[in-house]
Amino acid sequence: MSRVRITLRRAGAVTALIAAGLLAAAGVASAHVTVHPESYAKGATDGVLTFRVPNEEDTASTTKVQVFLPTDHPVLGVLVSRQDGWTAKVTSTKLKTPVKTDDGTITDAVSEITWTSGKIDPGHYEDFNVAFGQLPDDADQLAFKTLQTYSDGKTVRWIEEAQSGQVAPENPAPVLKLTAKGTDEGAGGTTPLPMTSKGSTNFKSTASSSDSTARGLGIAGLVVGVLGLAAAAFALVRGRNGGARSE
Repeated sequence: MSRVRITLRRAGAVTALIAAGLLAAAGVASAHVTVHPESYAKGATDGVLTFRVPNEEDTASTTKVQVFLPTDHPVLGVLVSRQDGWTAKVTSTKLKTPVKTDDGTITDAVSEITWTSGKIDPGHYEDFNVAFGQLPDDADQLAFKTLQTYSDGKTVRWIEEAQSGQVAPENPAPVLKLTAKGTDEGAGGTTPLPMTSKGSTNFKSTASSSDSTARGLGIAGLVVGVLGLAAAAFALVRGRNGGARSE
């Protein structure tokens, strides 16, 4: 086998490994618990938050989901919708600082919602809807720390909050941005998704438009980069081959 062929094979193998690693990293980064819509106006009333929980495991099912609501900037008037196959437990706590509203002073607010008795199979995700009466108007964002427990006993803690200027955390908490009052952001709700016979949405075949677009653009950029590496490797080998012939 000629030296040129060996070099070409090595370059191709390196390019393939780089491509596989980048695409795998893109897939892992996109699969985490999120809240939809991504933003609402400060002080918004009578809305719905949807917590999207994907199953990242290949051999275990998600059997428990715990969402913790902030109490320093409480969400008022929380109601949980009925979820087929799941049992919801709502826990309230007394607020350190009561909230004054047009209907009076609120001294208690929901601090935790736990869903059990259901199952999210591998390759699927499920949406958990939570209605609210009013969002706080004194914060720029709300982080909803979440614990996801699997049938094999593993618990993933989605509790890390992104910091400005730092690398995105590995297990980010779902974050709702609160925009200035009067903006159009956060006015809409969530788009209904096709459901499987078990009541959970297929995570591999169906995704939200925003997640799909972001993932598609990211993968496209990675592919372009890999092709550039391959082209550079080919040009380098071709140059060496030309030099060898001239000698």
